[in-house]
Amino acid sequence: MKQSVQLLLLIALILNFNCQQKHQSLSFTTQDSLAIINNILQYRVEQDSFFRYSEISPFNRDTTIQYEGLKYFPPDIKYYFKSKLYRYDNPETVVVLGTKGEERKQLKYGYFVLNYEGKEHKINVYKFTIYDSIRYKLYKDNLSFWFRDRTTGKETYEIGRYVEIGDESPDPEYVYTIDLNKAYNPYCAYSVLYSCAIPREEDYLDFEVKAGEKKYH
Repeated sequence: MKQSVQLLLLIALILNFNCQQKHQSLSFTTQDSLAIINNILQYRVEQDSFFRYSEISPFNRDTTIQYEGLKYFPPDIKYYFKSKLYRYDNPETVVVLGTKGEERKQLKYGYFVLNYEGKEHKINVYKFTIYDSIRYKLYKDNLSFWFRDRTTGKETYEIGRYVEIGDESPDPEYVYTIDLNKAYNPYCAYSVLYSCAIPREEDYLDFEVKAGEKKYH
């Protein structure tokens, strides 16, 4: 019975993905759609396992909170993008405030361009700096961004959400995948023990990102 339900879900999601192609500059075959859906669903399974069982999960570090499963929007092709990384000529180190008032220094390295329903939206991409020495040593090539959008504070966490891209490619013409279906909440969304970076005013996507993780509480 469970396998039948999963199969029906996959079929429904594929149909939804194919219907949404008219809103995107990208096009997908059914095989592409199935691979994308499976990737998103597998990501969610891995996230659930981490939060339930990992020793470093916020729910296992903070005994005052209980894990009840993450809440997500259904996968949606409208929020699956491709873009080159447009590096700034002179990347600047900027101050990003944390939710507990501390100042963090991040490198505003470049930006992606997301083509959503015929309109281009720019989102800044950040790297760690030597001011965060531990993370810099571990993740100095890592690209990530955070954002707010029209769902922020309504269906999604009021601080904003994050997206991890992975390590920067040495190829300046490399085309990255930006899947907002994998937008996630920082740990401060679950526990007061944590502080997280607050998206700056310019880190705003002027549309509803009905994809990725919803509010937990």
